[in-house]
Amino acid sequence: MNIEELREYCLSLKATTEHFPFDEVTMVMKVQGKMFALIPLDNPETQISLKCDPERAITLREEYSSIVPAWHFNKKHWNTVYIHPSISHNFLCEQILHSYQLVVSGLSKKLRDELV
Repeated sequence: MNIEELREYCLSLKATTEHFPFDEVTMVMKVQGKMFALIPLDNPETQISLKCDPERAITLREEYSSIVPAWHFNKKHWNTVYIHPSISHNFLCEQILHSYQLVVSGLSKKLRDELV
């Protein structure tokens, strides 16, 4: 999965928008103004940082060497996934969807209802 495929998948999730708030080399995916994915465009290794609940983060890091704590966020709540041939497209989409759903679940009831 390359950066453009990551971008397209994120944007396919309802009410997702993309921003470049930090610099011109970090694509930020948001739902209702809340970040759920960051994609550094200047990194030679394709990677994506995703929001993750703490228990899931620990499990994923123990099982997959390509998942590490995100360097730019609370290590308990974000993972950086380095994408390489051993990471399946389905696995990556599942992690993105989990991050998206985690953010959506924290929205107000009114905003959640708009996304259903």
